[in-house]
Amino acid sequence: MKNLRCFIGAMLLACACNCTGGEKPETTAETVSTTPETLSLSAEKGTVTFSVTASGPFQAYSNDSWILSVDPSYSADPRGTVTVKYDENISQDVREGSVVVKCGSLRHSVPVTQAGMKQSSDIVVPDGYQLVWHDEFDGTSVNAKNWKFENWAPGRVNHELQRYVAGGELEGDKTAFIEGGILNIRAMKHGSQVISARMNSTESWTYGYMEARIQLPKGKGTWPAFWMMPNDQSLGWPNCGEIDIMEEVGCDPEQTSSSIHCESYNHVKGTQKTASRLTTGAESGFHVYAIEWTADGIVSYVDGKPLLSFPNDKKGNNATWPFNKSFFIILNLAWGGDWGGYKGVDESALPCTMKVDYVRVFQKK
Repeated sequence: MKNLRCFIGAMLLACACNCTGGEKPETTAETVSTTPETLSLSAEKGTVTFSVTASGPFQAYSNDSWILSVDPSYSADPRGTVTVKYDENISQDVREGSVVVKCGSLRHSVPVTQAGMKQSSDIVVPDGYQLVWHDEFDGTSVNAKNWKFENWAPGRVNHELQRYVAGGELEGDKTAFIEGGILNIRAMKHGSQVISARMNSTESWTYGYMEARIQLPKGKGTWPAFWMMPNDQSLGWPNCGEIDIMEEVGCDPEQTSSSIHCESYNHVKGTQKTASRLTTGAESGFHVYAIEWTADGIVSYVDGKPLLSFPNDKKGNNATWPFNKSFFIILNLAWGGDWGGYKGVDESALPCTMKVDYVRVFQKK
């Protein structure tokens, strides 16, 4: 009996030791990660999202007054998407803030930076003109209010080889994206096909000074362009008119050109009005391509120097002057085709990228 009492006492003592001073119960480490890890915002008012992966339920909030809302503020699901609504930054200075994601006692900070608003004083305005539209590509994604994407199969025009994809992305492969204040239009392999982007401005204009600062891609087969087409294409091409502000084909590197197409003057007849020039450094740096388009004629420029001059013959003939109506802007990077591939293509050049710093439209006061 004595031995039994001793055994029971020893067991009770061991239990007491385990409960008060022995090994502690295992606990799960609190973790939080976000994608992306930082947020870079445009100066305009808008929304941005990021995904959260946590070890448990999480809260999300911000103490910055210009971050208008963080939704959801609480999630029982450890995996979720957080939407941040932010106000415009009317100053010219970049401002910084953060969104905090809290899981248990762990606080994970997501740094947020917002670009300053570019003032008209930062933009050189041609004499007699005023700025009416522009995109400086300072945001985190292509502004859907400014641009829409074509969704075209290969061969739709000019026997070009690329597929233009909707939204600038196909199954995670991005053909149009903004990085460091620069729009990147990329042609790349996606399986057995080449994909790229063709972007049209959502607005259009009759007459004006249109310019863009662009760095061209390298490689045989590339065909980047900055050009314009009319809203009304009911007469068909070329009767409707086309204004090519800048084109280049990679097999003739840095030879940039401007062209005018209409019923009387077009490349099918071999009568198009074209001028070209060697733009040294066009594929290694940025250059400014522009047109001044008035009722009197169209003049194109490269870095402020005139290239093509096409006067209005003032005969009121659509065959020679269909340029008295609204045109929209197009940015695209083609691959191959009648001109881009006239010396063949070199797929080792892929991926290749056309970089655009800004697009601006000025009209007379």
